[in-house]
Amino acid sequence: MIENIVNTNCFFKLRKLVIVHHLPIISTFLTTCSIIVLLLTLPVLHVAADSHSMGGTFIFGRGGDSVGLDPALEEDGESFKVCDNIYDTLVHYKDGSTEIGPGLATNWESSADGLTWTFYLRKGVSFHDGTPFNAEAVLFSLNRQHVKSHPFHDVGGSYVYWVATGLADIVDTITAKDEFTVEIKLKTAYAPFIYTIAITPFSIVSPTAVKEFGDKYSSNPVGTGAFKFVRWDRKDKIVLEANENYWGGKPKLDRVIFRSIPDNSVRLIELQQGSLHAMEFPNPDDLEQIRKDENIELLSQPGMSIGYLAMNMEKSPFDNHKVRLAINHAIDKSTIIEHLYQGLGIPAKNPIPPTLWSYDDTIEDYEYNPKLAKQLLTEAGYPNGFETTLWALPVPRPYIPDGRALAEVLQSELSNIGIKTKIVTYDWGTYLEKTKNGEHDIAMLGWSADLGDPDNFFYFLLSKTSAEKPAGNIAFYRSDAMQDILEKARATTDKSKRTSLYKEAQQIFHKDVPWVPMAHAKQILVVNKQVKNLTLNPLNWKYFRNVTLER
Repeated sequence: MIENIVNTNCFFKLRKLVIVHHLPIISTFLTTCSIIVLLLTLPVLHVAADSHSMGGTFIFGRGGDSVGLDPALEEDGESFKVCDNIYDTLVHYKDGSTEIGPGLATNWESSADGLTWTFYLRKGVSFHDGTPFNAEAVLFSLNRQHVKSHPFHDVGGSYVYWVATGLADIVDTITAKDEFTVEIKLKTAYAPFIYTIAITPFSIVSPTAVKEFGDKYSSNPVGTGAFKFVRWDRKDKIVLEANENYWGGKPKLDRVIFRSIPDNSVRLIELQQGSLHAMEFPNPDDLEQIRKDENIELLSQPGMSIGYLAMNMEKSPFDNHKVRLAINHAIDKSTIIEHLYQGLGIPAKNPIPPTLWSYDDTIEDYEYNPKLAKQLLTEAGYPNGFETTLWALPVPRPYIPDGRALAEVLQSELSNIGIKTKIVTYDWGTYLEKTKNGEHDIAMLGWSADLGDPDNFFYFLLSKTSAEKPAGNIAFYRSDAMQDILEKARATTDKSKRTSLYKEAQQIFHKDVPWVPMAHAKQILVVNKQVKNLTLNPLNWKYFRNVTLER
């Protein structure tokens, strides 16, 4: 119980950074009691490994449930990390790398002008339902996103990534030259194309299953990946089993279970008690305890992510530049990160992380200056401030570990300059749906890189194209100057030119302030030491096919 009391106290300490009054003792008592109740009702899972290093059930604890398991429709990390184990793409990111390797295509080539890409497909592969993998399956999977007249184009939802990455406008045709050769023609050269086609939303799905399940396919996924879908108990767990016929070799594990445990403290207790093998997003206050535990270890590496507050520029007063600037000056990011992230994050000033090429470190972040913030509000026509809503993340994310705690600090800091906020939140799926349709005023969100290219951040989060609802650009920021730069950067393969363009884009972002860029977080996992071959990937994907469990 010590770790839970520590976590509760850490939460209150964070509040006290900016809130004068202490919470009543009874509040601490009730919080502690609620955790005791949770402990007494935890399910006991027997997950001890076999005496051999092969086989067994690997149980992974995460902060929230998936939204869906149709990769073409999803846009959140909790959905993608399950999809990554069910499906394959034409080309894969190599484990622990940003380099591309063969996937369902054994090799590929591009024309000299970069407009024609030819993929030579792997033979002898079947989907989990027995459907043969071939060019027809590739055309079905990609053309249902691209071709509006495709019979399954409007089934299930909208293809956010196909639009947000720009492929909707860039791709001309996707055709089969023969049973195992696919040709993709582009309208214009697109520098990150081969890296983009490797990401989860462009996984190849079973045409048979999509036709059978229709708009319920998202709950009945069928791919060619290392693991097969077994069942989904909503808000509890997703169960996968090994694909014995996987083209890359049968996985070392018999099955994988993704468990949804929203409370960071409870998740750690379950790991320490043996009900989990690995978990995400520990409370920063628990890191010292984790490092001292002989049975678990902390895996970490610099992340490629950004956590931010998006101000909805379609709504007044956030269409006013001085209001957005005032909010940037009102927030003490360094102190928040010191207490909320505790060494696992750094303050952000740009929309891309410093680990990504083209990052412009010459930009100076807006200083924490409440006096200047009040002055800017007065100049904007709000001498007495205004009322608004502040949307808090409902689940821990790598870029914001505790949305509610952060929201309460921000609420207090904004009140210091006269902005009164009501904290709003929803379950994860609803939160994403409502923010991408612009229902929010100010909302927390973030991004973890899908590919090691600045385009992945800029175009999805800040382009005019991505501001169309359902939007990836939830600030609804529309800048002709930004759009022109992003289009130019996509059209050239000259990395030095692209670097200059993305640095210019960062200057425009800094001037226009559609967000408060909050933090870049480290990527971490807490793992039982009996787990072997579980590695972090710089793009924040989870591949479990090589994991083994040892005594």
